[in-house]
Amino acid sequence: MNKIWYFHNPKIKIHYSMLKIDMHTHIIPKKLPDWTKKFGYGDFIFLQEKDDRTADMMQGGQYFRTIKENCWDEDVRIKEYASNDTQVQVVCTIPVMFSYWAKPQDGLEVSRFLNDHIIELVQNYPKNYIGLGTIPMQDTDLAIKELERIQKLGMVGIQIGSNINNENLSEDKFFPIFEACERLGMAVMIHPWQMMGFDDMRKYWLPWLVGMPAETSRAACSLIFSGVLEKLPNLRVCFSHAGGSFIPTIGRIEHGFNCRPDLVAIDNKVNPREYLGKFWVDCITHDIDMLKYILKAQGSNRVCLGSDYPFPLGDLEIGKFIQDSDLSQETIENIFAHSTLEWLNLDKNQYLTT
Repeated sequence: MNKIWYFHNPKIKIHYSMLKIDMHTHIIPKKLPDWTKKFGYGDFIFLQEKDDRTADMMQGGQYFRTIKENCWDEDVRIKEYASNDTQVQVVCTIPVMFSYWAKPQDGLEVSRFLNDHIIELVQNYPKNYIGLGTIPMQDTDLAIKELERIQKLGMVGIQIGSNINNENLSEDKFFPIFEACERLGMAVMIHPWQMMGFDDMRKYWLPWLVGMPAETSRAACSLIFSGVLEKLPNLRVCFSHAGGSFIPTIGRIEHGFNCRPDLVAIDNKVNPREYLGKFWVDCITHDIDMLKYILKAQGSNRVCLGSDYPFPLGDLEIGKFIQDSDLSQETIENIFAHSTLEWLNLDKNQYLTT
């Protein structure tokens, strides 16, 4: 049975009782179809199980990465979360599963399979899991069709990539999808993937260390400069990894907007700084001083607890650096639950048990 966890923050001498919701976690079904064989093309992901509670993710015929059972075992995940005083996980697929490059109908089939797995998980563990879906962004009509289906089945949002087959999210073809998300009340989480310059900087893990933050800023700038966030003020968007490099470089972005409006302000005349606090970001900075900068820019009601669990580049202590900081109780409570609940338009009481 769930409970509200208590902890003591020695730096500010306050005793807390609060709900913790990790809004950025990834999950995958233990069994995946061999879509490459079924469809007759492509480098779709499938799993090769091993004897030690791990599996190799294979991309076509190539090794991608090894994952542990906490990538698919819902009970193992709940136990690991309990050890970090966290009750609720928002789950979405691993970005490599997006398969935007696939033929549209095949992409829809992959999306439906992954979404049905998460929907069943949430139905079986309604106090522990919240689901975000994936949709075939390569086809607007099919994407909206799947969006409508999963909304009816109880999903509260979707996760999409920072670009779609190297096209920016500002492309006109994607606007009806965002419009449908606003109409249906579906939140949007934007996760970096297919990092720009990947083949030119493979060494030192640079695609993940440099490319991912840049990809997230690419997505944020695309949605702001194209006017998507201006035209759809009720669209609830969250950018992963504390917004990547967007907020730390907002001065440069704003200066570019001001000094070269002929290049930047061609579709939206609103200063990009005005959008701070109008979208959400997660807290994955791994650095309390950087998080304080993000909080100052965004406000604590727009910063959510996220971990990127179960992957090693994530915050696998799930907010301990926040819990151990000198941040106020109100700020921590906002990060740990309230901001996520507002982003997903959910009621806190749904997840409170004793």
